[in-house]
Amino acid sequence: MEADAAREPETAEVLPQHKLDCKSLEAYLNRHLPGFGAEPEATLTITQYRSGKSNPTFHLQKSFQAYVLRKKPPGSLLPKAHKIDREFKVQKALFSIGFPVPKPLLYCNDASVIGTEFYVMEHVQGRIFRDFTLPGVSPAERSAIYVAMIETLARLHSLNLQSLQLEGYGPGAGYCKRQVSTWSKQYQAAAHQDIPAMKQLSEWLMKNLPDNDNENNLIHGDFKLDNIIFHPKESRVIAVLDWELSTTGHPLSDLAYLSLFYFWPRTVPMVNRGSHIHESIGIPSMEELISIYCRCRGINSVLPNWNFFLALSYFKLAGIAQGVYSRYLLGNNSAEDSFLFANIVHPLAETGLQLSKRTFSTSLPQVDTTGQLFVQTRKGQEVLMKVKHFMKHHILPAEKEVFEYCAQNENSVEKWKQPLVIEKLKEMAKAQGLWNLFLPAVSGLSQVDYALVAEETGKCFFAPDVFNCQAPDTGNMEVLHLYGSEEQKQQWLEPLLQGDITSAFCMTEPDVASSDATNIACSIERDGDSYIINGKKWWSSGAGNPRCKILILLGRTKTTSESRYKQHSMILVPINTPGIKIIRPLSVFGYTDNLHGGHLEIHFNQVRVPATNLILGEGRGFEISQGRLGPGRIHHCMRTVGLAERALQIMCERAAQRKTFKKKLYEHIAMIKVAAPRTVCKIIDRAIQVCGGAGVSQDFPLANMYAVTRILRLADGPDEVHLSAIAKMELQDQAKAMRARM
Repeated sequence: MEADAAREPETAEVLPQHKLDCKSLEAYLNRHLPGFGAEPEATLTITQYRSGKSNPTFHLQKSFQAYVLRKKPPGSLLPKAHKIDREFKVQKALFSIGFPVPKPLLYCNDASVIGTEFYVMEHVQGRIFRDFTLPGVSPAERSAIYVAMIETLARLHSLNLQSLQLEGYGPGAGYCKRQVSTWSKQYQAAAHQDIPAMKQLSEWLMKNLPDNDNENNLIHGDFKLDNIIFHPKESRVIAVLDWELSTTGHPLSDLAYLSLFYFWPRTVPMVNRGSHIHESIGIPSMEELISIYCRCRGINSVLPNWNFFLALSYFKLAGIAQGVYSRYLLGNNSAEDSFLFANIVHPLAETGLQLSKRTFSTSLPQVDTTGQLFVQTRKGQEVLMKVKHFMKHHILPAEKEVFEYCAQNENSVEKWKQPLVIEKLKEMAKAQGLWNLFLPAVSGLSQVDYALVAEETGKCFFAPDVFNCQAPDTGNMEVLHLYGSEEQKQQWLEPLLQGDITSAFCMTEPDVASSDATNIACSIERDGDSYIINGKKWWSSGAGNPRCKILILLGRTKTTSESRYKQHSMILVPINTPGIKIIRPLSVFGYTDNLHGGHLEIHFNQVRVPATNLILGEGRGFEISQGRLGPGRIHHCMRTVGLAERALQIMCERAAQRKTFKKKLYEHIAMIKVAAPRTVCKIIDRAIQVCGGAGVSQDFPLANMYAVTRILRLADGPDEVHLSAIAKMELQDQAKAMRARM
C-alpha cells in the first residue's frame, strides 16, 4: 500500500483528548512563523495523523501552505519520554547538512499556546509505506526501496557529531547498558500485568552486554519503513521522520531494529500488515541488507553481538507496545487501535528470548563466481573495506598537502617528484597488503572485485599511486605478466611490482590518426641481434617521472602478412637508451599532471635495443594491446565513477552549506536522479558551478577531476570510434534477427 502524506486515510478529525486552541495557535504562528500570515483571510484547518502513537502529530493547512506540528501528549507522562525539543534540535542539525528530514521551522516552549510545547516543520509530499511487504509494488521497486532505506541509515551512522554540533546530544559511552536499564524501567512503569519473558529478557541482556560499549554515533532509535517518506515516483528517500528516540550510541541498534521484521512472530500480524516479509519477492534478505550497509560505511560485514542487538530490539519494541497501551488506558493516545497493543507484549518478548539463544553468521557466504557475472568474492569484500578505511583515514586527509605541493613546485626542477607524504602512504599501504590489487595473480581479486576497488580509489587523484595501481604501470605490468619472457619479468616486472621503478606506454603518434591504431608508423626494424626504432610518440603517460626506467612501445615491424592487425609489435625500451629525446610535456586544460610523470612527446632516432626486448614476437602487437586495454578500460571507467561520486559529494556538501538569495544552494538546483544517469563531465561541471571560483582553484580537486575525465574520452580512443564499433555490432544483430524472420 502506498499513501501520500497529505491524503486520507493519513489524517482525520482531531481526537477529543488532543483538541487544540486553533485561534491561539493561529495567532502565535502569525507572529512567529514567516510567511504563515501572508493570506490573513485564509482559514487554518487542522487534522490529526492517525499513525502517531507517541507524540501527537497534526497536519496544518492554510490556503496552499502545508505544515506539520508535533507536540507532547497531554496528561501524566513517563519519565524522560516525549522530549520534542530534542526532535527539533536533531532535525535542525541534520537539515543544515542536507540529510533528508523535513525542514524544521519553529519551536515553541510556551505551553499556554496549545497546552503543551510543540514545534512546526515543513510538510513533505511523498509516499509512506505502512505495509512492510510492499504489496502492489513491483519486485524491482521493492528491492530499490529497501536499498535506498539501508543506504540512508548507513549515511546517518557515518555523520560526524562534531560537524553537526551534537557532541552533547547523548550521554556518551555505555549506550547498550543504558538502553537495557531505560527500557526495563519504562516497561515497569507502564506494565499492566506480570510478563515473565520480559523479566528474563531484561536479565539476559544485562548479563550479555557487548564488550565494546563505547560506540557513539548519531542513531535514530525508531528507524523503520513507515517512518520514511519516499519520492512520489522514485525509489528515493526524501525525509526520515519521528526522531523522538534519537540519541548517540551504538549504530547496530538501529540496524537490528530495522531487521527485526525478518523474525516477526506470525501470531502478531498487526504492526506490519503483511507480516511475512521474507516471502515477498524482491525484498533483499537480511544478509544482503547488512552487506550493503557495511559496504556503505566501510566496515566489516561480520557483526559481533548481532543476537544481542536483535534481542534488544524486541525488548525495546515490547516496551514501546506496553507504553502505547498504558497511554491508551490514560486516554492520551492518538491511535484508535491502541488497546490491541496489550496482546503483543508477550509474543515480542518471547521472540527476543529465542533470538538471544541463536548464533548468527551475518556476513554473506563465500561466493562461487563460476558461471556468474558481477559477483564480489569474500576476499573482495574484505579488501574493499580496508581500502575504504585507508582512503578515509589516510589518503583524503593528505589531499590538501599534495595539492599545495603540486602548486608550489609546478614550475620548479622538483615538479616531477612526488611529495614525501605519498611515499609514506605507499609504505603504509604496502605494509597492510593493499598493494598491486589490480593484478589477479598477485592480489587474488577478481576483475569485479578490483572494479569496486578502482571505483573507491577514483575519489582521489593520487590514490591509485598509493596502492601501486596507477596507470600506465598497471597496464604495462599486465603486459609483462601475461606476455613477457622470464628474463623480461625478472628485469622489469619485479621492480615494477615492488614499486621501485615506474614505466610509460608509447603508442599514440602526432603525425597520424592514432584512433585507428593500424596507422601507427614508428618503425621497429631488425638489425642482427638488435632492433632499431625510429619515430615520434606523444601522450606517453608517466615518462616524466624520475623513477620511470622502462618504456613499452608499439611500432610497425616488417612482415609478409596482409592483415593490418599483424604488422605491429611491442618492444621494451629502457628510457636511458641513446637516441631517445624528450621533446616536451603536454598539458590538458593547462594541467601537465606532474605528479604522475606527465604526458610527454618523445622522439626516437636510431634507438637500438636487444632483440630479446621484443614482447611475445613480431606482429603480435595488437594481440597484446587487446589484453592490455580490456581491463584497463574497465579500471578507467570505474575510477571515473568514483570520481563522479566524489564530485557529487562535494557539490551536495557545498550546496548544503552556502546560501544565496536567502536559500541554501541545493534549494536552487535540481538533484541528479539515479534513474537518469548523466555523464561524469556534466556532474563535475555542475559541482564546479556550485562551488564558484573555488571550484576551479587548487582548493578543490574539481578542476583536476574535469581535466582527467575529459581526456579519458580520447585516451582509449575517441568516443566516435567506440560508438562506431557498437553501432556495427548492433546492425549485425539486427541483420541476423531480420534474416531469422525471413
